[in-house]
Amino acid sequence: MNTGIVEAERQDYRVITGWVTEGASVLELGCGGGELLQMLNRQKRATVSGIEIDENYIFTCVSRGLSVAHQDIDDGLSEYSDQAFDFVIINQCLQEVRKPHTVLSEALRVGGHAIIGFPNFAHYSARLQLAVRGRAPVTAALPFQWYDTPNLHFLSIRDFCEYCAKNRIIIERQAFLEGKWEVRFWPNVLAGSAIFQISRSRPTLLQ
Repeated sequence: MNTGIVEAERQDYRVITGWVTEGASVLELGCGGGELLQMLNRQKRATVSGIEIDENYIFTCVSRGLSVAHQDIDDGLSEYSDQAFDFVIINQCLQEVRKPHTVLSEALRVGGHAIIGFPNFAHYSARLQLAVRGRAPVTAALPFQWYDTPNLHFLSIRDFCEYCAKNRIIIERQAFLEGKWEVRFWPNVLAGSAIFQISRSRPTLLQ
């Protein structure tokens, strides 16, 4: 997972690191080579672990001293108990999994909060390429041709917000990025990528 990371995603890492609390326990799904986990460990003293399907990335993580399990996150996270982590991170790989609903549900089960980062398929440049050129779009956040893309699901910022509303998921924080800049207006059109911090709505006990 975590394939095709572009320069702009370094800003993703800074945003996510700013959201994770000091000393938190963190699980990253599709952690790639472990760059974000290493940053969280060093800057936030977080207790970090990851899950990755690509063996080459696992070797890289191990060389960095990180604890990473070789696993397909589409199969669920049954080995982890409810609320086992403070944060579960899915950064730039939600669009690549076969079962995004399962992956999100499991992330919210094992984590108190989930941080989700993904490319925005409704970015204006993607719309223009499809409308004007009649071709599958290639953008900075979506750098693949149609025949070699790892992306299986094509979602926009609006799609994700509607998904959260439908499934009673609380959006706690959000950031919209275009390169190194944060987008304040019309993010579904102007932002190349988005980051959300979410949690599951839980009933409160009556006293």
